[in-house]
Amino acid sequence: MSETQELTLSDVAEHNTKKDLYIVVHDKVYDATAFVDEHPGGEEVLLDVGGQDATEAFEDVGHSDEARQILDGMEKGKLKRMPGDPSPPDSTSASTGTQSTTSASSSDSSMSIAFYALVLLGGALAFGAYKYLQAKSAGESSK
Repeated sequence: MSETQELTLSDVAEHNTKKDLYIVVHDKVYDATAFVDEHPGGEEVLLDVGGQDATEAFEDVGHSDEARQILDGMEKGKLKRMPGDPSPPDSTSASTGTQSTTSASSSDSSMSIAFYALVLLGGALAFGAYKYLQAKSAGESSK
């Protein structure tokens, strides 16, 4: 794309059919018309967000790097926000969608490790208690 087009939300809203479908993700406008039939989630998913800002829906699904590359290939231009347009989705989660997914994964991973350590510690304590009671029981029976 040699020259970047600027489109408003009202421009994008005109492209909301299966044969002419634009979506907005992170303030970039994409022509998703050619991808409607190929979308793994089905055409309904794209048609539901066609002609509007699909950033939140796109990030909520947690698209792969490959999906993001495909999206880059469909770029039509940049979104020009006008007064009165809805504000973009929360910029911290929208602009760092992959980062928040990564930090969520890290958080899940550390929780898994903590849970594993807790189970291991509980097992060790139970084994120690078993051995202690076994030794105490053996000592009383020899008396």
